[in-house]
Amino acid sequence: MRRRMPLWRRLLGLHLPVLIIVFFALGPYIWMFISSITPEADLYGEVFRYFPGNPSFQNYPKIFQKISFARNLRDSLIVATTTMLVGLAISLTASYSFSRFRFRGRNYLMIQFLVINMFPIVLLLIPLFVIMRVLKLIDTYFALIIAYSTFTIPFSTWMMTSFFNAIPKQLDEAALVDGCTRFSAMTRVIVPIAMPGIAATGIYIFITAWNEFLYAAILTGNKVLTIPVALQNLIGEYNIAWGLLTAGGVISVIPVIVLFFFIQKQLISGMTAGAVKT
Repeated sequence: MRRRMPLWRRLLGLHLPVLIIVFFALGPYIWMFISSITPEADLYGEVFRYFPGNPSFQNYPKIFQKISFARNLRDSLIVATTTMLVGLAISLTASYSFSRFRFRGRNYLMIQFLVINMFPIVLLLIPLFVIMRVLKLIDTYFALIIAYSTFTIPFSTWMMTSFFNAIPKQLDEAALVDGCTRFSAMTRVIVPIAMPGIAATGIYIFITAWNEFLYAAILTGNKVLTIPVALQNLIGEYNIAWGLLTAGGVISVIPVIVLFFFIQKQLISGMTAGAVKT
């Protein structure tokens, strides 16, 4: 029988490193929340405190009144959700084709998708701006959705292709023998099994579109204003509204956390969905 590891060794070799990693991961968010409930006078006080003596949540309703933060949340949700749906719809069919079919130019196209991700996304900014201006899409949701799709779909296709490659092709063949078409075999058999990969890809697309700042700052104006641009406007030349800035940061994290826990449920259910018919 294996000897049980001593308590001190488990504390030093397992629990302590895990606690340190968790602290460094959650530390900035905890500090951001503490700053958001700290009165403005205490933020600039001479005495430094790790926690405010009189915490106040006044910054949270204030940010909705001062900069119309509800509209910024709506704009970010529309752009991020639509980008995720468009990206998943395109990359899902593309990755399935790359995984299941062998055609001329397949490897070349896959390499092109990889090469696109090697270049900084800022290089696409000027061409996209010119295209959006000609099409009169500046300061619209479509401008950001199309722009975000240009650099999320290639990487998403690579991600999901690897998940489809891990699924045996015999499942497709069994579904075709049972009378399914190629499309129904993909949607009814392969997609449920690949749901963990699809969920992970969806999270990647959503978070990328939710946090993106540069494209949103250039391609939008007054009609569409996402959260990163709205929070950046709180940074003035001579003053920074730290209370409102950190409160907005805390609020902006909540939808991502809710989405993650929702998708986490889908990850577990996707692992057991689908089966081999005997």
